[in-house]
Amino acid sequence: MIPYLWQQLLNLWAYVAGSFHPFWDTLDILAVTFAVYWLLLLIRGTRAVQMLIGLLLLIAVRLVSDWAQLATVGLILDNFFTWGVIIIIILFQQDIRRALARMGGGFFPSVSRHEETQMLEEIVRAAQTLAQKRVGALMVLERETRLDDLIEAGTRIDGAVSKDLLTSVFLPHSPLHDGAVVVQDGRLALAGCVLPLTLRSDLPEGVGTRHRAAVGITEDSDAVVVVISEESAAISVVAGGEMTRDLDAPQLREVLRDLLAGDRDTAEVVDAQAAEGEGTHLRSVGSD
Repeated sequence: MIPYLWQQLLNLWAYVAGSFHPFWDTLDILAVTFAVYWLLLLIRGTRAVQMLIGLLLLIAVRLVSDWAQLATVGLILDNFFTWGVIIIIILFQQDIRRALARMGGGFFPSVSRHEETQMLEEIVRAAQTLAQKRVGALMVLERETRLDDLIEAGTRIDGAVSKDLLTSVFLPHSPLHDGAVVVQDGRLALAGCVLPLTLRSDLPEGVGTRHRAAVGITEDSDAVVVVISEESAAISVVAGGEMTRDLDAPQLREVLRDLLAGDRDTAEVVDAQAAEGEGTHLRSVGSD
């Protein structure tokens, strides 16, 4: 195996040495490196990472099949990789949408900083009120990834995000209180939504449906979810499959501001909260 890989490296070096242009090829390599790095940052914390690892393993198997002269395995993988572009588009369609949305979002921001601050304040006030009343709630804040293909059912609201509206949706007498609300482009777009539940088997026993739904939607998107537990009245934030629990209003405001500002990624935010003792950081999920 090692001699085979060495020979492939020699062949690559011979090709590069014979056709390498110092300026343009260096620029080309730097551009591709930046694109790959940006892509890895984009998919970090989502299921796309697992699919990418699977593709890399298939490539490794293809190299081994050449070295071991496994003709059948090589033929099957060659046919598989022939459709590689289409396969990548299908597997990473959500991440491609997110990348394009992020590129366009920089030129046409849909929500101003002032509007975002006001929206977060209304969400924090609503979460605090619902926690005091021990009313369960699930609030999904859409970011770059569009959630239309990930959520089911739902009643269109298209109203301003306000404490009163959020509270009224989740009160027990409301017909929409069992579902999640979705905030899109600074507006309360949908209520009573059904979210995909996580399929992870390593979650602690007794985990509630709300938290499973929160983890599920954040595994497939970059959404931020605020969860209020009906049993414990604890306020939690879920992003990237990770959770910060037992937050009060100031802590909730800080976590949401950091996550939505985009200046730090999910892991840095929740790790910072855990290090400061402001809430319990769980890589999986706690109870309901």
